[in-house]
Amino acid sequence: MGDLTMALGMVLAALLVALSALALMQAWMSRQPTRVASIFDPTPNRIAFLFDGDRLIDASPSARAILPEGEDQGALGRLIARFGPDFPNLSEQLATLPRIGQIQISSLPGSAPPLVLKAEHLSGLTRLTIQGAQTDQPAGPADAATFAALQQEVMAQRAVLSRAPVLMWKESADGSVIWANHAYLIRAVELLPDGEDLSWPLPKLFDQTDAPSGRLPRLKLQMPSGPEWFDLVKMPQGDTALCYALAADKAVQAETALREFMQTLTKTFADLPIGLAIFDRSRCLQMFNPALADLTTLPPELLIGRPTLNAFLDAMRARAMIPEPRDYRSWRKQLARLEEEAAMGIFEETWSLPGGQTYRVIGRPHPNGALAFMFEDISNEMSRTRRYRADVELGQSVIDAVEDAVAVFSQGGQLVMSNHAYAQLWQHDPQVLLSEASIATLCAWWRDHSAPTLLWDDAIDFATSTDDRTPWDGDVRLLDGRLVSCRFRPLTGGATLVTFRVQGSAAPAPVREAPRMGLLTA
Repeated sequence: MGDLTMALGMVLAALLVALSALALMQAWMSRQPTRVASIFDPTPNRIAFLFDGDRLIDASPSARAILPEGEDQGALGRLIARFGPDFPNLSEQLATLPRIGQIQISSLPGSAPPLVLKAEHLSGLTRLTIQGAQTDQPAGPADAATFAALQQEVMAQRAVLSRAPVLMWKESADGSVIWANHAYLIRAVELLPDGEDLSWPLPKLFDQTDAPSGRLPRLKLQMPSGPEWFDLVKMPQGDTALCYALAADKAVQAETALREFMQTLTKTFADLPIGLAIFDRSRCLQMFNPALADLTTLPPELLIGRPTLNAFLDAMRARAMIPEPRDYRSWRKQLARLEEEAAMGIFEETWSLPGGQTYRVIGRPHPNGALAFMFEDISNEMSRTRRYRADVELGQSVIDAVEDAVAVFSQGGQLVMSNHAYAQLWQHDPQVLLSEASIATLCAWWRDHSAPTLLWDDAIDFATSTDDRTPWDGDVRLLDGRLVSCRFRPLTGGATLVTFRVQGSAAPAPVREAPRMGLLTA
């Protein structure tokens, strides 16, 4: 009985061990990656594709490894783009496959290693197989196609690097140049002394051994044809570094032209008598000229500190350089209106300051939301204007004091001045509408209020003539019977003076509005 119990225990123990082994095996297999099922699994090294039209249905693992990725075209188009340079007329020959059923294409004679592409049309599907050609050196089909793909990629990258216009080189840990592209070698050869050939190690064009990685300072390379500027970029790669020199000649030329233009502009602004203040989009002062400090009496350190527009105007108000309003609130509203109108390009005002100066202030918008203000001292101009106006008023008062009727015409025959006696004599005031008071218009008026005479025709010819003129006199009789003596005298600049004197003591008639000429008449 004891032996039976021991035997059953051993059987149970063996059964438990077997079950544990199976559980461990199942857990290990569940952790392995799931393999993609493929119809080409029996031949994993074979490069084979199966297409339904342009859509890839299946491919061997080796084929999937060399198929280019992309979304701009279908899988068949990407495959044709990948192997088109190796097989002549690949796209045209594949187009004839549904009609022929099977084709075989050999790669170009220059391809290494040589390849053979076999295409079959089976039940509406297209199967493509790529394998190595029969040569003396045995090689698997996958190895030949993979080697050809790698060789083509290496050749393409080598062509890109050698023909790149950007200088590229590789530096070792000690800064020595261990590789360089064609553009780098060309400049290295040009900088060699006469009679010396390019040799190993390659010369170092840019000395940036201690420079950190990333974008480096701009450097100049003095070539025999002239200086060349480059922006250097250094990218670490383990113990080595990849370096690039980007051409910066156009950037340097643009910066030089901009700097020279700014210098010229600064000199021009410095000589301007008009104060210039340019505020940026945030309304901070960005540029000003010396005349601004002179006109506003603001200290240069305040202007250099780039004050805001409100702070700038506050400082001007503190120095009585802004017309003082009745209250501060209205002045603040005026500042807001000033900024709004300047931004629209319609701000222009004349400021009469408490100190007696007169400023013309103009605001104009600039690109990117900036504002430019110009301050011009027009005190002298305003003084001359006031003086001229006073002289004109004085001259008018003088001729108004003359008893004879006086009318002065310009060289073109336009009335420029008449006195009060003229308005009383002819019963109209031609200065009401000076634009219509020409010698021809007034002669027509005189002719209608006098007896028939040819004197007025002679007056028109005399006032509009450009030849040398001789003073002359004449008499006309008004419709009320009064006799008027007319005198015509040339003045400086081609002007004409006409005076009228009444012979006798008849009292003048009152002045009233003349509906015919739109003036005042009797």
